[in-house]
Amino acid sequence: MTQATGTRIVLGQNNYGKSDVRLVKVNRDNERHEMSEVRVDVALSGDFDAAHVEGNNTDLLSTDTMRNTVYALSKDRFKGEIEEFGLALIDHFLEAGPKVTGVRIDFTEHLWERIKVDGREHDHSFVRAAGVRTATVEGDESGARRVKAGIDDVVVLKTTQSGWEGYLHEQFTTLPETDDRILSTVVTAEWEYNTTSASFGDTWSGVKEQILSTFTDHYSPSMQGTLYLMGKAVLERFPEIQRIHFSFPNRHHLLYNLERFGIENDKEVFHADAEPYGLIEGWVERES
Repeated sequence: MTQATGTRIVLGQNNYGKSDVRLVKVNRDNERHEMSEVRVDVALSGDFDAAHVEGNNTDLLSTDTMRNTVYALSKDRFKGEIEEFGLALIDHFLEAGPKVTGVRIDFTEHLWERIKVDGREHDHSFVRAAGVRTATVEGDESGARRVKAGIDDVVVLKTTQSGWEGYLHEQFTTLPETDDRILSTVVTAEWEYNTTSASFGDTWSGVKEQILSTFTDHYSPSMQGTLYLMGKAVLERFPEIQRIHFSFPNRHHLLYNLERFGIENDKEVFHADAEPYGLIEGWVERES
């Protein structure tokens, strides 16, 4: 294929960075240790045309330097909240990189809970908890900062108080209506803050608590209806959150046919289905 006459080829949007930096931080200030385990991804944007077009790496931070920076700054700047650590990393990379004009830091924090022995929490022994905490912090040379946080991989299920009725029936519809089904999904949520000075840890714990509480407190005519109620409850409780996004894969649990064996199945035995699943996604946000 020949190049069209007069066509000019230019470099488009680009960024580079270091991914999958695995950091474990232990606070040993007293006998009761605190610990955090996070995956950190660093992405820098800026004036990198010369590196791409001319092979000129002058004034570029190496990705190895980015990795080292995460570990080095964590010593004094990572005090427990990943969002605050992200803001510190942004300030550092904007100052350290002569050609850097924007920074994005993504976090995935694996959660640990204290092991209980005879009903008491152990000072320095932990067990991995369900789900992960996520955050994305972005900033640029103008001073703008944006903070997002989230929850992922939290599996929830309720055995009743859910149905699926009144939907469109057409020539290819085979699914029967029901007003009593198992409802199960994997909670993935991400919310945007309207401030960079929130109590990020307390808010994250509160949002998770509110999502789980709302899942339990109503009859769900659909996952869509539950999505909206969850988002509404979060925004009403936390004014520092501007909007929240949910992604809910439907984990189907199908009543297994035991009648062919002469056995009654009164909503007791189910097949956890791995076939194609429904995916419900959406934002709930404050009206501008």
